[in-house]
Amino acid sequence: MPSTEEEVVPHYIDVSKASVARVYDAFLNGKDNYEIDREVLRRVQKVAPEATQLGWDNREFLIRASRFIASQTGVSQYLDCGSGLPTAENTHQVVQRINPEAKVVYVDNDPVVLAHGRALLEENDQTHLIGADIFEPSDVLQNEVVRKHLDFTEPIALYQCGTLHHYSGDRYAEIMQEYVDALPSGSYVALSHFFDPETDEYSPLARKMEEVFLHSPMGSGWFRTREQIMSMLPGLELVEPGLVLCAEWWPDGPRVKPMPTVSYTIAGAVGRKP
Repeated sequence: MPSTEEEVVPHYIDVSKASVARVYDAFLNGKDNYEIDREVLRRVQKVAPEATQLGWDNREFLIRASRFIASQTGVSQYLDCGSGLPTAENTHQVVQRINPEAKVVYVDNDPVVLAHGRALLEENDQTHLIGADIFEPSDVLQNEVVRKHLDFTEPIALYQCGTLHHYSGDRYAEIMQEYVDALPSGSYVALSHFFDPETDEYSPLARKMEEVFLHSPMGSGWFRTREQIMSMLPGLELVEPGLVLCAEWWPDGPRVKPMPTVSYTIAGAVGRKP
């Protein structure tokens, strides 16, 4: 891989700090990242050699949750917060394969995401992308594109997959409460989050990775407990099996090989608003 100095960097990209979206891209073995982003991955791999599995577990959870919502619930509107860089299976591709009329609005504030995403979506009039801070719910919920393309009198699927563990304050439950309050009855929420399982076997790894993430060029990546993550799902009826490891939320088949250790440190859930 070339160093940042050797890479052609568009003028609007700041490579003095790692980007959450670009670091995820590096974890997924993508090509839309720079040396400073790959440095975060290398540091985490020093304490967790299989660290890239965190990215894959998160992505595969999102894909399975999307298939479930699109095929089983009748929901045809999606608000995907912190959508990240385009990959092979984006939310709109998964849900529109099942329901071609499904509408998807992506939200991100990374300039690379906005540039790549808008190019990707030019030919899809059911899919839109806005630039906004997902940790400021009112900015997202009152955005004119969101209000134009999503009908808040009908159920909506809200995604916060791999996002809130990059929020460093203590208002994560309040942020989610504001989003959930805005959703109509019958809406669904899909959430995944770095997880401290509070066990002697896996907690030390979670906390080691957290320490690396927080002191890396990215500067975020909190591993929260079950109680803390549940507080981000206020008043929702969780779809079985509830809040579980991402790898264990309706896997595609029986498990044959052992799970990598890092898979015990990211959890997800899907909930319905009564």
